[in-house]
Amino acid sequence: MANELPPLLRDAVERQAGVVTVDQANAAGLSRNAIRSRLRTGRWQQLYRGVYATFSGQPSRPAVLWAAVLHAGPGAMLSHRTAAELIDLTDAPSELVHVTIPVDRRLQRAAGLVIHRSVRAREAVHPARLPPQTRVEETVLDLADAARTIDDAVGWITRALGRRLTTQTRLRDALAVRPRIRWRRELTELLSPDKSGLMSVLERRYLRHVERPHGLPPGTRQARVRRGDRTEYRDILYEHFATCVELDGQLAHPSEARWRDIRRDNAVAADGGVTLRYGWLDVTARTCLTAAEVDRVLRRRGFAGGRPCSPGCPVGRDFAPAMVPRAPIRHGAAPEKGRRPAAPSAGSPAIPSRSRDIRSRRNDQAVRPGR
Repeated sequence: MANELPPLLRDAVERQAGVVTVDQANAAGLSRNAIRSRLRTGRWQQLYRGVYATFSGQPSRPAVLWAAVLHAGPGAMLSHRTAAELIDLTDAPSELVHVTIPVDRRLQRAAGLVIHRSVRAREAVHPARLPPQTRVEETVLDLADAARTIDDAVGWITRALGRRLTTQTRLRDALAVRPRIRWRRELTELLSPDKSGLMSVLERRYLRHVERPHGLPPGTRQARVRRGDRTEYRDILYEHFATCVELDGQLAHPSEARWRDIRRDNAVAADGGVTLRYGWLDVTARTCLTAAEVDRVLRRRGFAGGRPCSPGCPVGRDFAPAMVPRAPIRHGAAPEKGRRPAAPSAGSPAIPSRSRDIRSRRNDQAVRPGR
């Protein structure tokens, strides 16, 4: 019990979730024989060599983490998925405890521990949080560096920003001082100061994984559109099919950005067009489904049709006959080089605005992206 401990040891026990080292106990006046007696009677238990829980029973999660850091010794800190757990970057505890130590130290392997060595251990440790752990930005970049794919690396960045744990500026500054990191070029672009990094990454992935492999017509990138006295830009515009594809490049989602997007979509609808909006997973993990939705919309507006990229690809399946093509959305970019629908004859009556609105709503309902 805490009141049986020397006064100098009680503070350490309370601060460290009931875990102490043999050196702390000795410094507080507790002899090695006294420690052995507590271990023999079951009042204490050994978690690692020289690291003890001053209680019996199952150690709590904080006790397990403190024991790992104390076992790792001077300059050690929790890192990677374990540090992510402590800042709610992940939703479940890591199975293994990740600890980072200075690069000039060595540590024997221990069950349940993953040891990382860093040349920047002193700079990476958080100045206040306990148990000792890496700074938020260091944690995010550690996980991005360890990611197997760029998609996973970007996922850690967007999750940290979406949960408001850090900012693009802080991540960019932390990235700049790292001597080595995987995916540096992509992450630097992602965190660019003008916030266009993710947009350019998304646009390239849409082109390479959605548009080209599925035979969709080439859209105009960053198409300039005049709205009254204002100039707006559409991420991808299929002008002759009156269809816009907007890629959600916001790493976080403030309410003002959401309402700006809604107003842009409304403006397209008012001109008789359709807006499809996609995010990171749609152009990385759901590419065929995304292409199938775009293809269905374009077919209904006169496009001859895309092609499946593989036997299991849904592009072109179960498509209903095309409807009357819409008038193109006018903008200041060069004309699209894709296939065009047949132009209506000069004497053809204009489609009444009410009929056009009804058809537009039906199209939107028929091809609304799945969640």
